[in-house]
Amino acid sequence: MLQSPLDTPPSAWRQDEEIALFSDAVGQFFEKECQPHVQDWRKEGVVPREIWTKAGEMGLLCASMPEEYGGAGGDFRHEAVIIEQQQWKGIDGFGITLHNAIVAPYIQHYGSEEQKQKWLPKLATGELVCAIAMTEPGTGSDLQNIKTTATKDGNGYVINGQKTFITNGQTADLILVCAKTDPDKGAKGISIMVVETEEVEGFERGRNLEKVGQHAADTSELFFNDVKVPAMSLLGEEEGQGFIQLMQQLPQERHIIGLQGVGMIERAIAETVAYVKQRKAFGGTIFDFQNTQFELAECKTEATVAKVFADHCTEQLLKGELDAATASMSKYWISDLQCKIIDRCLQLHGGWGYMDEYPIAQMYADARVQRIYGGANEVMKMLIARTL
Repeated sequence: MLQSPLDTPPSAWRQDEEIALFSDAVGQFFEKECQPHVQDWRKEGVVPREIWTKAGEMGLLCASMPEEYGGAGGDFRHEAVIIEQQQWKGIDGFGITLHNAIVAPYIQHYGSEEQKQKWLPKLATGELVCAIAMTEPGTGSDLQNIKTTATKDGNGYVINGQKTFITNGQTADLILVCAKTDPDKGAKGISIMVVETEEVEGFERGRNLEKVGQHAADTSELFFNDVKVPAMSLLGEEEGQGFIQLMQQLPQERHIIGLQGVGMIERAIAETVAYVKQRKAFGGTIFDFQNTQFELAECKTEATVAKVFADHCTEQLLKGELDAATASMSKYWISDLQCKIIDRCLQLHGGWGYMDEYPIAQMYADARVQRIYGGANEVMKMLIARTL
């Protein structure tokens, strides 16, 4: 049984007994229902649909959604616990956090009552799995320049375009599509369209993309060829609100990436401490070497700083006070640190650290994308610099 290498006192948001009980339940779910199957999921490139259903039955889907819409009635503390336990247990490919804390909030915050009643309860049970389609083959962090269009057509819209790198892309049957409803207005012409894939024609899933890491996560190309959707597919009361909606929700998404980083860092150090204390070399253990102790001392110190800062950001988010620049700091600094610490931990494993059967090798591959998705870290630095 791994022991956390960090001994920071629990921050205020962690001190509710209900949160501690929830954390234990989530950990047990990941350990029992997911851990034994992770290697198979990595080989298959997708987490099976039955796990989504089981997560829904356990109340882990839409944990922060109001009960009136089928959610568990929690808040972001519950999502933070899910993120933490998922990383600690090594269930990196399950797109539950994207579903819960990135996509569903768009419908909760901007959807009409009809839209919320129609979709949120099904997201909470796992009947529908969701994704958000922003990135295109020629457009990543520069969302203003997307090419996908949603053209008014009678009482509805016709969507045309291509998306790529879409998490949950092979599984999702409810997709939020960022599209231009008025290509001449730049950012002010972007709208978010909600597409139920089983209810439309012209929608196609492309390849389940082969990636450096995150092998259990289905990451896909999506194609929209004259996809007709009803008027109620427009998220929000009027066209052109999509870019504002995205900017309002991105701080939470970016902080989530920071939280994922802290969780993986904590596990990487724990795995490494356990390894170096049992690995023999030159008449002792690798842990006996002063260099090993100094390396791990630095890792623990930096990880502690990251966890304290991440907990502070979570507290700010719970108060509705997490600004875009601070969320960018969480995303960029922690994900950079994540890659740095995991690299050092892999080095302490020696040759075994490069073998995919060891968790540290999988973490090394899985961590790298953290510095890219959610907005490249270079973009995060630009956002922070604007506050100076």
